[in-house]
Amino acid sequence: MTWAAVILTGGTASRLGGLDKAGLELAGRSLLDRAVAAVAGADEVVVVGPATGLPSDVLVTREDPAGGGPLAGVAAGVAALRSGHDRVVVLAVDMPRVTAATVARLLAASADVDGAWLTSRDGRRQLAGVVRPSLVPAQADAHGAPARLLMTAGSVRDVPALGDEADDVDTWEDVARLAGGESPGVAPHDRT
Repeated sequence: MTWAAVILTGGTASRLGGLDKAGLELAGRSLLDRAVAAVAGADEVVVVGPATGLPSDVLVTREDPAGGGPLAGVAAGVAALRSGHDRVVVLAVDMPRVTAATVARLLAASADVDGAWLTSRDGRRQLAGVVRPSLVPAQADAHGAPARLLMTAGSVRDVPALGDEADDVDTWEDVARLAGGESPGVAPHDRT
């Protein structure tokens, strides 16, 4: 099975004062660096949104028009892939506890279904999952559409999070909690 990864970095981060989440650091590593490490086994990686300082084999694209939401970002990422793949891993950059082990569990869970999504303690599906690329709508159809359309497409398996791997960074309280006593910072280089 071949798989690609689409990392979403283009959110507005309004509750963080518009800070570029991708450049936010926890324990000395940016959220984008953590996300790229989590999908290191992918045959292709596409970052959708602002990003610089990436390995040369990582593609960067944006949804067009901008501001279409996560599903539009996934559609733009899939459209940017250079070749066909059996599966696409979708990962929001603000999920710093998703690791390569998380991605491996999601891929294994998707083996006999159309998609598998990480679920939080309360059972909500998170923007960390695996889908068949054929389920991702075209960019024009995805703009403004809710991500749940993809999360419920076809046959889907929920993968309960282990520990805090489904936690995301939406507020400064989230940053402090996930930093675990570390002093969070912003990556020293511009990611826009």
